[in-house]
Amino acid sequence: MSDDLKQKTAATAKLYFDGYGGERPFDLWRAFDPGLAKDLSLFITGQMYAREKVPHPTRQLIAVAALTALERVDELRLHIWAALNVGCPAAQVAEAIFQVGVYAGMPVVNQGLKALKQVLEERGQWPPAQD
Repeated sequence: MSDDLKQKTAATAKLYFDGYGGERPFDLWRAFDPGLAKDLSLFITGQMYAREKVPHPTRQLIAVAALTALERVDELRLHIWAALNVGCPAAQVAEAIFQVGVYAGMPVVNQGLKALKQVLEERGQWPPAQD
């Protein structure tokens, strides 16, 4: 494994998850299998999320939309945090969540918006600025 991959993994993790107070998937993986946790992190964060074919804000909005549709609320909160860290305004994150309602229904939108509200409260950014 190259030092470059380790550095990309660390830099991307810091960019996305700096300041996040909840349990991160990596922490859970590491508790059960440190070696596998490292391998997963290097691939997911260092190779997939570090790719620059799609800008970080777009990549995080995609993650927010997919996680909203799949009702993966714990992971959704983590990626809402990441979206805000990479410069997505709260209104843009909300719009990605609203868009999911067309395909996955309004109950997942409500659940997603609750997750967004929780993250904004944790960051001291609630209520959000209105455009």
